Amino acid sequence: MSRAKHISITGGRLVDPANGVDDLLDLHISDGKVLAIGDRPPGFEPETIIDASEQVVCPGLIDLAVHLREPGYEYKATIASETRAAAKSGITTLVCAPDTDPVIDTPAVWELVRRRAKISARARVLAVGALTQKLKGEQLSEIAALKAAGCVAMGNGRRPLASTLVARRALEYAATFGMTVFLSPEDHHLKAGGCAHEGAVATRLGLPGIPSAAECVAVARDLALAQHTGARVHFRTLSTGSSVDMIRNALAGQLPITADVAAHQLHLTEMDVDGFDARCHVSPPLRTLADRDALRRAVADGTIGVICSDHQPHEADAKEAPFPETAPGISGLETLLPLVLKLVEDGTLDLPAAIARVTSGPAAVIDLPLGQLGEGAIADVCVFDPELPWTLNTRTMTSAGKNTPFDGWEFRGRVTHTLFNGRIVHRPD
Repeated sequence: MSRAKHISITGGRLVDPANGVDDLLDLHISDGKVLAIGDRPPGFEPETIIDASEQVVCPGLIDLAVHLREPGYEYKATIASETRAAAKSGITTLVCAPDTDPVIDTPAVWELVRRRAKISARARVLAVGALTQKLKGEQLSEIAALKAAGCVAMGNGRRPLASTLVARRALEYAATFGMTVFLSPEDHHLKAGGCAHEGAVATRLGLPGIPSAAECVAVARDLALAQHTGARVHFRTLSTGSSVDMIRNALAGQLPITADVAAHQLHLTEMDVDGFDARCHVSPPLRTLADRDALRRAVADGTIGVICSDHQPHEADAKEAPFPETAPGISGLETLLPLVLKLVEDGTLDLPAAIARVTSGPAAVIDLPLGQLGEGAIADVCVFDPELPWTLNTRTMTSAGKNTPFDGWEFRGRVTHTLFNGRIVHRPD
C-alpha cells in the first residue's frame, strides 16, 4: 500500500454526484484529504501521479450490507480477506452486520471488530449494532452505549423480533437516541421454512416457497411503526414490487425512511434457481421478472436510493447440500460495481445516478461525510476503466467466499486504483 502524502489523479472523468460534478477534472490529494479539484494548487508537488485518462474517478464505494464473518466464523472469511476484496473492488467503507459470534451487542465486541479492521487498514469498517441482545429478538440492547461506541445504526440482521410490541419499543428507543434502524422486512411465520420464491419455479422443483406477502406484510407493519414512533428506518434488501409501491407512497408522505436493494436482485430472477442452483439460494429469495423490473424502476426514480452487495461469503461445503439445506447468500463485494455498471450499459441508470447509489446514497443513510470528493473531503477514491472487458472467475476472486452465481459472466468496467484515506490500497499488479 502506497503511503505517499501528495497524490494527483489526472486526466480522468470525475463523477461526484454529491457535488453535482461530472467533468474531465484532475484531483489533488494531500495528507488524506482532497486538496483541490482541477488545476494543481501553487506549490503542490505530487509524489505520485495516477494517469486516469479514459477512466472514471469517483468517490470510494460504500456498502451498507456486509457480513464480515469475523469474529466467530473465520472458516468462512476474515476481516483481512474481505477488506482486501473490498479494496480490489473500489469499496472503501463497509458497514458490517451484527451477526458475528459473539454478536455485536456490546461496545466490547464492536471494539474487537474495529481493532482488527484497523490492522488490515484497507477499508473503513463500520457496524450496525444488534437491536436485541444476542439477536434473539426479545430484550433490547444498550442502544445508547452502542451509539457512543461508534455504531452507525441498529438492526437485528435477518433474525426476527419476537413481536410487534418489541419492534415498537425498539423503534421508540432508537428514536430517543437519534439512531437509524436497519430492518430486513420478513414475516417469520409466512416464511415458514421456505427457501425460494413461492411461484411456478419452486412448485415445479418441489421447493418450499416464500410468498411475496412475507415481505409485504412486514413492510406494511414497519411503515406503520415508523409513522407512529417517528424513528428513522432503513429497509434492507427489498425484493418485491409491492414493497416498492408501499415505500414510494410512504416517501411521498414524508416518512423518514430509506431503502436498499442487493445488486443481484436487479439481475437475477426465480428462473435462475432452475436446476437447483444453490449459488442462487439467497434471502430474500430471487423473485419474478416483474419484481426485478419494479426494483429497477425504483432504483432509477430514487425510491430505492442505495444498491448494496449483501455480501455473505461461505465455505464451499455450505453450498453443496440439497438446495433447501444450503446456506443462503452470495459473495458480492467483487460484483457490486460491475453489476451496477451493467445497469448503465442496459440504460436503467446513467453513470452519475449509478455511482450515487453506491456512494452519496448510502452515505446519507448513515449520515456521515463520506461518498463525496469536495475540497476538504476524506480522500476515498475509486478509479475504474469503464470499457475494460473481463470475465469473473471464482478461482481468482480475492474474497474467501467463492459462492457466486456470476462465475463466468462477462463484465465491462474494472477498478484500477483504490485510495482509502488518501493511501493507495489497490493498484494494477
